[in-house]
Amino acid sequence: MKATEILSIQHPDAISIAKKIIQKNGTIAFPTDTIYGLAAHAFSPAGIQKIYRAKQRPTDKALPVLIGNLQQLPLLTSSISKNALAIASAFWPGALTLLLPKSAALPLDLTPYPTIGIRMPDYAFTLKLLNETGPLATTSANISGGLNPVNAREVLDQLDGRVDLILDGGQTLGGTASTVIDASGYQLKVLRQGPISLDDVHALFNQE
Repeated sequence: MKATEILSIQHPDAISIAKKIIQKNGTIAFPTDTIYGLAAHAFSPAGIQKIYRAKQRPTDKALPVLIGNLQQLPLLTSSISKNALAIASAFWPGALTLLLPKSAALPLDLTPYPTIGIRMPDYAFTLKLLNETGPLATTSANISGGLNPVNAREVLDQLDGRVDLILDGGQTLGGTASTVIDASGYQLKVLRQGPISLDDVHALFNQE
């Protein structure tokens, strides 16, 4: 088993090295606005399968996708309503995951369901990374059921040899998981309550 490489996010070539790994169907771990994530390219079945194996995650559990800008949305979803786009514009980057109809171009390995969870993290380095790599299938950088990692050491303790590269950004904030809103249909539904409430979303449309 090959040992995992660790590289500081301050390294001048950190993003370019990570991008090359992603392009070769590899996996990386990196800090976000909450915990460290484990990722592969959202359109790489081989990379996605490496995530499932590394985490020992059941393959019927869909993987969410992180994006770096709104222009990446059409790559992932077959349709997005005006309301969903307004919500994304208002609360991204931030602690909100939107469930949207998935694009037929996405690998079946990513999700067996008709929808895909999408989020834009509020973390400058990660946004720069995502703007270079494109959308990344991303989940917590741990063994399924294990400690949610908030620093590179905690990632390494669980995934050494299971991930190609860890981008070390020091300690992350941890905190509450994102709010998940199903925006795939006409009516919005909160599937997981987090920092952003449904009242916050409704207030967006009640502004004069």
